[in-house]
Amino acid sequence: MPYRRLPNTDQARIRALKAVVAKVDTHNLYDLAVSLKTLTEARNFLTRFEAAQSYYSQCFERQSQAGRKHQANVKMARLYISHFIQVLNLAVIRLELRVAHKAYYGLPANSTNVPDLSAEAALVEWGRKIIDGEAKRTSQGGIPIYNPTIAKVRVHYDIFTDSYDRQKNLQSLTARSLEALSAMRTTADELILDIWNQVEKKFEDVSPNEKRLDLCRDYGLIYYYRTGEKRKEEANE
Repeated sequence: MPYRRLPNTDQARIRALKAVVAKVDTHNLYDLAVSLKTLTEARNFLTRFEAAQSYYSQCFERQSQAGRKHQANVKMARLYISHFIQVLNLAVIRLELRVAHKAYYGLPANSTNVPDLSAEAALVEWGRKIIDGEAKRTSQGGIPIYNPTIAKVRVHYDIFTDSYDRQKNLQSLTARSLEALSAMRTTADELILDIWNQVEKKFEDVSPNEKRLDLCRDYGLIYYYRTGEKRKEEANE
């Protein structure tokens, strides 16, 4: 016996609701297998659900497109910040800068390791520290570090932080739109279940079985055959 399965994606939910709503345009209202009240609810809900799904898709696409460009900005910022710190440490090793000067940048005096810059939040933090530290040291007469200069670092840091903030905002929009869409899924599933139950009730006495299933499928119901089940039924006809 074939079994039905409720939609498990938003697009499938929309198709199921559209299949029922479309019946209003092709059938006499009094011949429909679903009550007029339920059809009205389905039509009104479908409009809102489609709009929510579309808005989420737009938010996600904008975030994805901006994300690809943002990753390029992350890569450049990490490269320049890391390189600047390495050059700073080498200057200390060569005695061109005093160890005590590392405190301006928030760097430990007893280590020449580059801080962990794998996280974007760390890039924001350390980029700001070395920009402020270089400004403080040079304002007191220190010789600027070159290759890269802090000005070059700042350019890539500013580009990165701009896209970082923009990406955070886009992620927030996407998250809120997904939350709104997810909140509607339970209502969609309950509505589809009610519709499918009404349809099956309407045609429960129709025979043969395949004709009954076809009438139900016409309203968007989805049936699945278990392995070998359809061939067995066809063999018995």
